[in-house]
Amino acid sequence: MADLKNEFRKTIGRVEPGGYVRIYTLNSAPGDLTVMFDGCNPGDGSTVDSWTNNPARRQKKWENAFGDPLNKLPDEIPNADSASQSPIMAGIQKIKLSLFDSSLAKQGSAKRLVVASDMIEHTALYSQYRSGLDYKKYLNSAADRTYGTSLDGVDVTILYIDRTKKPFQSLDHAEFWTQWVQNHHGEFEKLVGLEGLN
Repeated sequence: MADLKNEFRKTIGRVEPGGYVRIYTLNSAPGDLTVMFDGCNPGDGSTVDSWTNNPARRQKKWENAFGDPLNKLPDEIPNADSASQSPIMAGIQKIKLSLFDSSLAKQGSAKRLVVASDMIEHTALYSQYRSGLDYKKYLNSAADRTYGTSLDGVDVTILYIDRTKKPFQSLDHAEFWTQWVQNHHGEFEKLVGLEGLN
């Protein structure tokens, strides 16, 4: 969790003024997400000209609307060990349809998806616990037809939480998700292995 908080702060620190951020947590029902933060980076006091604007007022606005809420947010990230399902693919589909394809996303704007998870997909339609990482088994499952979605124009980063007990190697798991993102026409940016085991 400590390393996840570090990576979270780095990611937020790269959001440019005017950039829009929405942060979700994944629930066990497919497509059910909880919004933890939703807002634009208004830019801090250093982003305005002191001759035409009030840097102190802008700094205060940035702190109230963006800086302070996001600084506190990592402490509110749940560290759930168990859930009946882990519908990661359905969550990505929901984000793509409700955010990246919505009027909130400006035409031609950069779209980044950062997923912090153990990435073990587990639903009634497809489970990596049951099927392992054989990509053909995934393609033959109902999950591909139900949760498959185009990630055109979306850069994907995974903050990978390693589990002590899982039936496969982390490297093979990373290869599965790289293939999944690329087969859905997304740009697999990177996978960051978080330090420690959960």
